[in-house]
Parts: sequence; structure tokens; C-alpha cells
Amino acid sequence: MNSIEPSAIHFKHIEYETGGQHILRNITGSISAGKITALVGPSGAGKTTLLRLCNGLISPTAGEIFINQTPIASIDPISLRRRAGMALQSAPMLNGTVFENLALPRQLQNRSLDKKEAIKLLDDVGLKPENLKKSIRELSGGQRQRVSLARTLVNRPSILLLDEITSALDPSSIKEVETLIKRLNEKDQTTIIWITHNLEQAVRMGHYAWVMAEGKLIEAGESSLLKNPNEEITKRFIKGELV
Repeated sequence: MNSIEPSAIHFKHIEYETGGQHILRNITGSISAGKITALVGPSGAGKTTLLRLCNGLISPTAGEIFINQTPIASIDPISLRRRAGMALQSAPMLNGTVFENLALPRQLQNRSLDKKEAIKLLDDVGLKPENLKKSIRELSGGQRQRVSLARTLVNRPSILLLDEITSALDPSSIKEVETLIKRLNEKDQTTIIWITHNLEQAVRMGHYAWVMAEGKLIEAGESSLLKNPNEEITKRFIKGELV
């Protein structure tokens, strides 16, 4: 990130171990507020683990994480997940209507979602109000992914954590979701960390890029670094020698 930009998330000497495996090793760096950071690297690099640390699904073995300069450990989990929403490649959906799926986060907090709010959420992701009554099974893959994003937006998070959300979509749906993400970033200054295996997408969508391998942060900077990397591991990854 640019050192003069404020950070939304700062990692300080983060380590994570589980089941005798060292998943993350001394991760230190900052994610710029209001920007899109593409997180790339071979399978097993620790990318998803890093994302899960950001909204408290797991806790680091060592080191500290700060969100807007506040230690993550001092934020209660519900408040943290309202600040940092996570959307997955294949988020589980209820076998009900679109409205029932959108209302789920509020139900888990013993709160309700009214129809006006639900319509606004659909509008945010480019879906029409009439979709509220539809069964989730009636929707295309791209529409389901947009409902998943709308559900993540129910709590109006300032940070969006995206894990391979377009990898199972057709080219037309990918373009729709990318347009949506750019709009959310530009309109609301939402900070976005986006794990993707698509390097063209990382360059196209990211203001910045982080390259991870073997649980380490290999290099970070403007997303153009993926066209002209400095580190040998990054060069090998881009050539397809590491998957």
C-alpha cells in the first residue's frame, strides 16, 4: 500500500498454526482503506486463513491484527463481523426465498429485516425487487452470487472479504459481479480484500496486490507488480510453475 494512505487492516507479525502445521509465518503489512487489494498465490499459501483471521472466525497463534487502529482482540465477534463481512465462492443458501436468505443475518442477531431494506440491498447488487419472492433455486449462478453479496451487505460492513467469489461463474456473470464490486468500492469507499486465482482479474480489479506463498507474504504493492514482479517465487507463480 501507499504509506501515506490510512490502513483499514494492519497485520503485525501474524503466525497461525493448527494440527501441527504452520499455516502463516510472520505476516506483517497493511491493507489500504477504501481500496481493493487482490490476494493471490498458489493453493496452500494461507490466503483463506488470512481472510478468516480478519473477521474473527479464527484467532492468530501469535501477533496482532488491527482494524482501523483498534486491536481485533478487543472487538466483540458480532461487532467485528458487522465491520468485516465475508463472501465465499459457494456460500450456503437457505432453500427458501431470496428475502428469507437476506433476512438470515438479522435473525441470527434476533433482529428483523424489513422489505424496504431488502429491496435496497437488491438494488445495491443490481437485482430487481420482484426477485425477493423468488425461490433461491430459480436464480442463475450469477444471481445467486449477487444475493450472497447482498446478504453480506445487510450489516453494511466497511470491509468486504471475498474468497474466489467468481471462480465458478460464466464470463458474463463474472463481468456483472466485477462491476458490482467496483461500484461498492467507489460509491461507499468499501475496503475490499479479494482472493482470486485469476491474475488478469487481480490486475484489472485491484488497486493493490499481495502475493502469498508457503504461508508468507512474498511481495506487495500496486497490482501492476503482477506484470513485473521482483521476487523469484512470484515470477514462478505467474508462469504457472506454482499452482
